[in-house]
Amino acid sequence: MSFPDRQTVLDFLKENPDATSKADIARGLKVKGQERAVLRDVLKQLEEEGKLERTGKRSFAQADRPPPSGLVEFTRLTKEGDLVGQCVGDSGLFGPELIYGGPSGKSRGRAPGKGDRAVCKIVGREDGEWRAYVITLLEKRLSDRIVGLYEHAPRGGRVIPASRKERRELLIQEGDRKGAKDGDLVVAEPKPQGRRQLGPPLGVVKEVIGHITDARSASLIAIYAHDIPVDFPEAALVEAREKEPADAPRTDLRNTPLITIDPHDARDHDDAVWAEQTEDGGWKVIVAIADVAAYVTEGSALDKEAEKRGNSTYFPDRVVPMLPFELSADACSLRENEDRPCMAVEMIFSADGHKKRHRFLRATMRSAAKLSYEEAQAAIDGKPGGKAEELLETVLKPLWGAYAAVSKARDIRSPLDLDMPERRIMFTPEGELDGIVTKVRLDAHRLIEEFMIQANVAAAETLEQKNSPVMYRVHDTPSDAKVAAFAEFLQTLDMKWNIGERPQTHKFNKLLAEIRGGDYEGMISQMVLRTQAQAIYSEENLGHFGLNLAKYAHFTSPIRRYADLIVHRALIRAHDFGPDGLSERGAARLEEVAEHISMTERRSMAAERDATDRYLAIFLSDRVGAEFDGRITGVTPAGLFVALAGSGADGFVPISSISEDYWIHDEAAVAVYARGSGKTFSIGQIVRVRLREVTPLQGGLLLEMLSEPLPAPPGRQAARQAITRERGGPRSRSGGGGGGGPPRRGKPKFDKRTLPKKGKPKRR
Repeated sequence: MSFPDRQTVLDFLKENPDATSKADIARGLKVKGQERAVLRDVLKQLEEEGKLERTGKRSFAQADRPPPSGLVEFTRLTKEGDLVGQCVGDSGLFGPELIYGGPSGKSRGRAPGKGDRAVCKIVGREDGEWRAYVITLLEKRLSDRIVGLYEHAPRGGRVIPASRKERRELLIQEGDRKGAKDGDLVVAEPKPQGRRQLGPPLGVVKEVIGHITDARSASLIAIYAHDIPVDFPEAALVEAREKEPADAPRTDLRNTPLITIDPHDARDHDDAVWAEQTEDGGWKVIVAIADVAAYVTEGSALDKEAEKRGNSTYFPDRVVPMLPFELSADACSLRENEDRPCMAVEMIFSADGHKKRHRFLRATMRSAAKLSYEEAQAAIDGKPGGKAEELLETVLKPLWGAYAAVSKARDIRSPLDLDMPERRIMFTPEGELDGIVTKVRLDAHRLIEEFMIQANVAAAETLEQKNSPVMYRVHDTPSDAKVAAFAEFLQTLDMKWNIGERPQTHKFNKLLAEIRGGDYEGMISQMVLRTQAQAIYSEENLGHFGLNLAKYAHFTSPIRRYADLIVHRALIRAHDFGPDGLSERGAARLEEVAEHISMTERRSMAAERDATDRYLAIFLSDRVGAEFDGRITGVTPAGLFVALAGSGADGFVPISSISEDYWIHDEAAVAVYARGSGKTFSIGQIVRVRLREVTPLQGGLLLEMLSEPLPAPPGRQAARQAITRERGGPRSRSGGGGGGGPPRRGKPKFDKRTLPKKGKPKRR
């Protein structure tokens, strides 16, 4: 029997109730190396059997036994009048029910009630009941703050929230507006009100952050709403201005004509590439990355701030960087014709593109040229100019030759082939919206992307070979539940998917190739995307399903990702490249840091998406009444989400506005259909819509459906009759479930005062 086994884990948790995380269990049982994978499988099995409950991303508790103390939420009153609650974890409530047993020690305030949370001491009794004794009762209060639009009134004003999820407005008394004027964007907090409960809650303006007429207000709202750190501490700025790179032995690569290839407006250049053909017909490729670890040393003010931010956040009109611009755009930017410290990997590929070996170097380089993707591609396509023309034969053609070889191996590897279009919002030099363009994917983009992937793989392989801690970038295999839902969806289209086999990227790719150009291309592509897990950082290797790679670590962007900085430090330590490698304390914190930077990445993605939605709403604010083609990207009982062609903006069609039919939600088919006729709107369907309302403050678009639904799909009638029977026949259009109209929160509020008053966008 392998170690650790199930009973060993359960016995350990029973004897050590404070050991809740996987790391605690691994340390307590002295689990190392390959045994960690066994432990992961054991914990997963025990969770599936209900013997353990997940209390956080990587923490567990026995399902029938709570911790000795913790956060408790009181959820209900029994018929006998006892107040009952459960422990609170990252994933929600867990463990057996706990009966409120009174205060722990001398009472210092009110007793808890239903809905309250409290830090409690938890004690088991001989009769099997668990009692929760309150140590600290947490005050009920409104969410911390609201970012929104201040609207002035004679005796104060109100704050209209910028978030569509926020249902409250705050009334602002005259003395609490802190100079806010009509149309200002503000951060406001609820004001303690004592027993006052009638009417909207009172608030206090804490900060004025801009004005709604500012063309770049959308990013400001997103930055403050998602708590994206903007200002650097003075200590970090001082270090950025004064810090010299760590003194370490370096290989001299200054005579190797490495070049940077980036977007034409890039301010920082953190990767450079070079290639040459070897005597046996293969290729040598060098990828050099800015040596950020030489400037941002562990435990420094810069390091603490970089870890806090986790990553840079990219908005359509600005970047909130992980590192001060003194580093990201200067000292750590691989500028043309300037010496720069770097970390480099030299990779040797065979003629058919398979990597034979690699080695890492800590080096000094000098970029031979700064090219844009378009300049490099034009030179290869026979239209060279400037620096690209000078380097065409000696640098660019060898790079493209190496890429052609590596692409062969990539095709055999068959990473997931979902090439979703990206759009870019354009601004005038004055900061006004100027248009929206679809980003063109060039071979130059794919070349850099593939060489970066190869360098990342090499980093993970080397660190594993040297038994070093690794910060992996992992993308887990789609879950059984998602694969089953995908198979059920395909079945509604009379297509089959074998759910008994382990998901593989080449099978998804085969399906995508078969339906390309057909009626189902859009909907199946959307569903393949939905089936995928979310990529995260982890100290534990789960592989990268999307790239179809067994091991993968981010190495190539330490200017903008903290994970890459950790990987650089680990490589420095593993190769004894200098005194600034990963410390023992840093290695011990990998699990904690991985969770944090996965969170900051999600935070940045949400902020970037919110800002883009608002900019698109501003761009379309003078197009109310216009008609657009679009694609259905989401289906809910409340209505349909439609992405507009051209701009990619997402709008909402309330189900109650489509027609007088009773519309029923077919969850398996990701569709709604009319009871009786069976006519259908499905995910991926191309439709024609009219723009009815725009709310730039919230980034909301309300659409009207103009297209007729499609005929009922063949073979779906029996399943839909079963859905109708299960729901008890016809439903009112205004009712709940699958047949009713949308909750009013699904419709953005339209208020002309939230529209920009000047600087309407130009349109191309």
